[in-house]
Amino acid sequence: MTVPGLLYLVLNNYLPMFGIVIAFKNINFSKGIWGSDWIGFKNFEYLFKTEDAFIITRNTILYNVVFIILGTLLSIGIAILLNEIKNRFMTRLYQSIILLPFLISMIIVSYLAYAGLSLETGFLNKTVLPFLGMQEINWYQESQYWPYILTLIHLWKGIGFSSIIYFAAIIGIDEEYYEAAKLDGASKWHQIRHITLPSLTPTITMLTLLSIGRIFYSDFGLFYQITMNSGALYSTTNVIDTYVYRGLMGLGDIGMSAAAGLYQSVVGFILVLASNYLVGKFNKDNALF
Repeated sequence: MTVPGLLYLVLNNYLPMFGIVIAFKNINFSKGIWGSDWIGFKNFEYLFKTEDAFIITRNTILYNVVFIILGTLLSIGIAILLNEIKNRFMTRLYQSIILLPFLISMIIVSYLAYAGLSLETGFLNKTVLPFLGMQEINWYQESQYWPYILTLIHLWKGIGFSSIIYFAAIIGIDEEYYEAAKLDGASKWHQIRHITLPSLTPTITMLTLLSIGRIFYSDFGLFYQITMNSGALYSTTNVIDTYVYRGLMGLGDIGMSAAAGLYQSVVGFILVLASNYLVGKFNKDNALF
């Protein structure tokens, strides 16, 4: 029964790993991948000698750190609020509403964002800003606003799915704990603080570990489609994924794109091992008490 799954895993995940040799070669299509000349770490030297390496690394890490922190806090908060709704129909209705953005294609979201941010016809420029007495803003040429815009869109789109995961974990908590707390006079806040949150710790740890493991990866659609690939925004919106894509499709530089992708994978792998070690050590130390 496992053969089809293992076969897919090998073909889709392991065989392509041989392609990392591209990062160390000067690709010549007439010679092929294996026949092209080895150039060692020159692709990496070219990448890190430019300012691009710092910009894409900084943007990728900072965005993901903000996404992890705010996403976790808001998801837990929404899950707790859902748990307080006792009407089953309303609970399912709210779940469907908050999950809907997650199911919408990023292409559609990009056009929704454009409908609000367009300089010519955007809702903000033509309705909101004039109402507030403010001048119109060319959003797609002003990079300083985009960390907030992208963070808002990411949370709006993804928070519904993660909150349902936490909601499922909350449902699994034994009601007897809450009943005993009520008998002892615990307020709702004390119940959340001393029962709900400690019970969610394994789920929070697992999801955070998975997020840290992908902290060097970004939602390509979010950073490429939402920004309409505007060059004026690269200083605050260019991340490793979009850099690799532009390097491959725009410049045709396969070697440098592969070097950036390998750099992304290696650092992500190290972060997974480090975070897993730290969490294991933390749990072990706490177990002593």
